[in-house]
Amino acid sequence: MALHTVCGEGELAVGEKKAIKAAGEHIIVFHLEDGFYATQARCTHLFKSMTNGKIIDDRLVQCPLHRAQFNIRTGEVERWANFPPGVQLLNVVRAEKALKTYAVSVVEGEVKVEVLEPATA
Repeated sequence: MALHTVCGEGELAVGEKKAIKAAGEHIIVFHLEDGFYATQARCTHLFKSMTNGKIIDDRLVQCPLHRAQFNIRTGEVERWANFPPGVQLLNVVRAEKALKTYAVSVVEGEVKVEVLEPATA
């Protein structure tokens, strides 16, 4: 595991998010009222980028395409894809799947995400 610097602690206001790429992984770092969290950046429904996803109630991120909602702290699905009407037919073959989450820490004023480095041959 390696720590990747995202930003300074004061650079990301509460309620904001920042997309990064670290160790080949696309990640979104969120600043919520109780700290910093990170999840994978692609929805597990149809892999749409959630960079423009809406933060709801300081706890959920909503996919901008089909409105699936995920708990930012745990990655768990809170509400599966439900828009537009009829998308539920696709949900039969796209089972609910949580977002991958990453450990985040603040070290000497810098926000850092812990990411597994790819294996080298």
